[in-house]
Amino acid sequence: MRRFVVFIAAAGLCAGASAQQLDHACRIASTYDLTVQPQALLFDRSDVAPRNVRMHDGALTTDGRAVSLRPDEQDRVALFETRARALVPKARAIASDGVDLAARAVRDEAVTAAPGAVSSGELDRVLNARVADIKRRIAAGQSTRDWQEDAMRAYAEEIVSDITPILTQDVGGEAMQLAMNGDLAGAAALRDRVASVSNGGQARVLQRLEAALRPRVQALCPEIHQLVELQSGLRDAAGKPLILIEAGE
Repeated sequence: MRRFVVFIAAAGLCAGASAQQLDHACRIASTYDLTVQPQALLFDRSDVAPRNVRMHDGALTTDGRAVSLRPDEQDRVALFETRARALVPKARAIASDGVDLAARAVRDEAVTAAPGAVSSGELDRVLNARVADIKRRIAAGQSTRDWQEDAMRAYAEEIVSDITPILTQDVGGEAMQLAMNGDLAGAAALRDRVASVSNGGQARVLQRLEAALRPRVQALCPEIHQLVELQSGLRDAAGKPLILIEAGE
């Protein structure tokens, strides 16, 4: 089961928190992905019916079949959509800030591994370009697939992979000189510093992000539980309870 703080607040996973930690924080779960379109909210999953759920202006459709709703149920569906949409800018803000924090954390790693690359300005140029690209993708993304843990880890990997060649080049000449002078241990230590950023830097960056952003993710929990309450009693076109978000104990 895929867990997240809320469909669109899955951007909070950029904090690096594990699914188990976030489930513990808000005690909610879902098997659906959500796509936020201007005209509707679309929920989809591949395994169990209903596989597709659509909400728009108080109307509800599951697997292509319209659900007959009482007026009060129409009101709840409309309010669910409104409140879910209201979370979008909050989720994107968390994700965007997470990218900035990741870049700063990576830069801190680089300062230790290869200070020359930082002082030259080349590392900042590459970092800034990558951050701008990722933030554009987050701003344009409509689906939680763009904001979930796997996506955020991929973004972190992109940042680290961008700077690794710069760090390697920066210390390469110095390491070679040490080796030629007989200081093989010193040359190895320089290379190990760069390898540490490449191999362990992502985990350290994500740990820092979790500590910084987790409170903001947790602050969304009350709004998420309101969505759980609004879906209560709704049924799909087959008459079965519609569970888009599951609340734990």
